Amino acid sequence: MSGGAIAGPDGRLRCPWGLSAPDYVAYHDEEWGRPVHGDDALFERLCLEAFQSGLSWITILRRRETFRLAFDGFRVASVAAFTEADRDRLLADPGIIRNRAKVEATLANARVLAEWAPGELDTLIWSFAPDPAARPVPRTLADVPAVTDESKALSKDLKKRGLRFVGPTTAYALMQACGLVDDHLADCAARGA
Repeated sequence: MSGGAIAGPDGRLRCPWGLSAPDYVAYHDEEWGRPVHGDDALFERLCLEAFQSGLSWITILRRRETFRLAFDGFRVASVAAFTEADRDRLLADPGIIRNRAKVEATLANARVLAEWAPGELDTLIWSFAPDPAARPVPRTLADVPAVTDESKALSKDLKKRGLRFVGPTTAYALMQACGLVDDHLADCAARGA
């Protein structure tokens, strides 16, 4: 899948990954690469990208609603108040990824973020958005990086502030998903939408 945009059943050109599974079509067309703001919304994306580490995104996407229920909508204040009993409940929940390190990182990250001022996470993350004019438009999937200087810097800053499971690749996936960068391919109908 290193080629350019391909036509879907409806004739619209899309990034090839956006047609690789039926669940991806709506996510690709309506969500991925669109700007996301708000501390809770960004916390959710940060958590889900961390849970995705080492797995396929489709695994997370198919469980996203269950994740939202398990983590009380990813409201920072609510997750920060989770107890050991909540942690145990999460580790026993077959509807999410029951990785102890990822669950504990999510709870620890919520506790860190609960101490931040409202809007601080949003402001921090978006401060790492690169100038779109300075980035080449990807023509094929081979042109889309997994890590950038900005994602390395974002990862380093988040780690310095006490957040976990926020490596450069996870940070870049967050940047892509939340619209800090537009990595839809040049001929993709969703580019710039």
